[in-house]
Amino acid sequence: MGELLWSLAGLALLDSLNPATIVGVAVILLSPAARPAPLALAYVAGAFATVLAVGAALYLGAGALAGALDGGTVWIRRGALGLAAVLLLVAAVRRLRTRPRRPVRLPRWFGIWTAAPAGVLVTAADLPNAFPYLVAIERMLASAVPPGPALLLLAGYALVYCLPCLVLLAAGLAHGDRVRRRLRALRSRAAGDGTVAASVPRAALLFASAVAVGGLAAYA
Repeated sequence: MGELLWSLAGLALLDSLNPATIVGVAVILLSPAARPAPLALAYVAGAFATVLAVGAALYLGAGALAGALDGGTVWIRRGALGLAAVLLLVAAVRRLRTRPRRPVRLPRWFGIWTAAPAGVLVTAADLPNAFPYLVAIERMLASAVPPGPALLLLAGYALVYCLPCLVLLAAGLAHGDRVRRRLRALRSRAAGDGTVAASVPRAALLFASAVAVGGLAAYA
C-alpha cells in the first residue's frame, strides 16, 4: 500500500500542474471582483468534486465490469493505459503546429452561484487530457483496492490536484498587489503574438511518453 500511495501522490502532483484550473483562479484574482476568495474557493470546490466524482465513477464502474468478465481487470487496465497513450499522442501532434491562443477572461455570467459549476465544466473538459489521472486509476485497479479506501484515495488525489490553486489563492490574498502584478506580467508574456508556437522538442517528448505508456499497456 505504501508504494501505491507514493505512486498516486506523484501522479497527482504531476496532474496538478495542468494549467486549466490554475488559470481559472489566476483570472479570478485578476478580475475586478470585490471579494475574489469566495469565488475562487467555489471554483476550486467544483474542480475537486469533478475529479472525485469522475474518478469514483470510472473506478467503481471498471471494478463492476471486471467482476462480470473473465480477466476483465487486465483488459480494463490496458484500456486505461492505452487511452492515456492515445491522449499523449494527440497532444504531440498538436504541438507540431502553430495555433491561435484564445484570450482567457471571466464570462459575464460568472458569479458566486456559477463559480462552482464553472469549475466543474473547466475541469471536466480538461480531464481527457489528464493522462496521470488515468494511470492512477489503473494503478488502483491493479492493486485491487476495495471501494471504501479507493474513494479516500481518490479524494486525496483530488485534493492534491487542487493544491496549486489553493496555494495561488492564499498567495493572492496575502500579497494581493504583488501577486496580481506578476500574474499580469505572466499573462502578457504568455499571450505573446496571440499564437501558440509549434515545438518539435515538446512534441518529441510527448511522443516518447506515448510510446512508453503504450508499452506499459501492452504488457500490463
